[in-house]
Amino acid sequence: MESETAEQRYEQFVSLFTRNEPALRSFVRSLVRSWDDADEVMQNTGLVLWRKFSDFEPETDPQTDFFRWACVVARFEVLAWRRDKARDRHVFDEDIVNLLAEEVSREQDALERERKALEVCLRKLPEKQRRIVMAAYEPGVRLNQVAEELGKTATAFYKMLNRTRRTLMECIGSVSEAELGRSEGGTG
Repeated sequence: MESETAEQRYEQFVSLFTRNEPALRSFVRSLVRSWDDADEVMQNTGLVLWRKFSDFEPETDPQTDFFRWACVVARFEVLAWRRDKARDRHVFDEDIVNLLAEEVSREQDALERERKALEVCLRKLPEKQRRIVMAAYEPGVRLNQVAEELGKTATAFYKMLNRTRRTLMECIGSVSEAELGRSEGGTG
């Protein structure tokens, strides 16, 4: 008989929690910064609600009373979560700092190589295309204005610019180390 009561109690909890979970999650989300934080708090809230469910005694409507009770528990879980986060100093171990520094250095090297390859590829473009690309990337430029100055519709200009971008991307991927070395020396 007791296991049947425990099973019924479990089913009642699951039913009430499942019906109220979206509204409870919205409540928690309104109190924390991100969805990930809300997920963490919701997980803790669910565990506490289950552990304390034997203390839950609805006064009138189990559905409404459960939601009010769950919000009180969730609010305390948010406060506990915030307290724990306030103590978290996010200090990295020296090995992690070194690893991050190496990764950033590798990325910087790759970006610098791409920048040099772009310079090589821009020089390979016909003069007119090079001028168009350079004009399109001037600070504060409006592409519609550039299209108008060239006597083209905005659509035609965008298509031409996209073809040139594709050409540059393909070129950047195929630039050899020898070409990059020549670009550093200033010869083309």
